[in-house]
Amino acid sequence: MKFERFEDVPVWKDGVKLTVQVFTLTEDKRFCYRGDIANQIQRASLSISNNIAEGFERGSTQELIAFLYYARGSAGEVRSILAVIEQMPVFNDLKSQISDLKSQAESISRQIRGWTNTLQNTKIPGQRHLNDSSRRTYEQEKDRREFQEVLKKYWQPKED
Repeated sequence: MKFERFEDVPVWKDGVKLTVQVFTLTEDKRFCYRGDIANQIQRASLSISNNIAEGFERGSTQELIAFLYYARGSAGEVRSILAVIEQMPVFNDLKSQISDLKSQAESISRQIRGWTNTLQNTKIPGQRHLNDSSRRTYEQEKDRREFQEVLKKYWQPKED
C-alpha cells in the first residue's frame, strides 16, 4: 500500500494515540516531584510520531528508514520509562494502564520493524530520486507484476 501523507500511515496514528495517552497519564499529580520522568516520557512518546513524519517527508527511502529506527528507539525508551514507573509503589494503582501503554509501544515497535524490513527490500530510492522516466519504469514494472499475478490465477494447471 502506498501512502501519500504521513497522516495516513497507521503506525503514525498509533504513535499519536500513544502520545495523547502518555500526556493524560502524566497529568496525575503524583508525577510532580519525581524528577524529570513525566517530561522524559512525554518527549519520548512525541518523538515516535514526529520521527515517522520527518522521515516520511524527507523523500528518500534511506532517510525514511533512518528516521523509522529513531522512532523505534523512542518507542523502546517509552517502554523502558514505563517499566521504571511500574516499579514505583506510588503508581501501583496505575499498573493496568501502564501495561496497556507498554503493549501499545511494543506494537508500534513491531509495526516499524515490519515497515523497515519492507523498505530495505525495495528498489525504490524514494520520491526525491524519482524523475518522470524512473516513475514510468517503476509503474510499468508494477503493472507487469500485477498482470502476472492475475494470469497465475487463471492459468494454473488443473489437478487431475
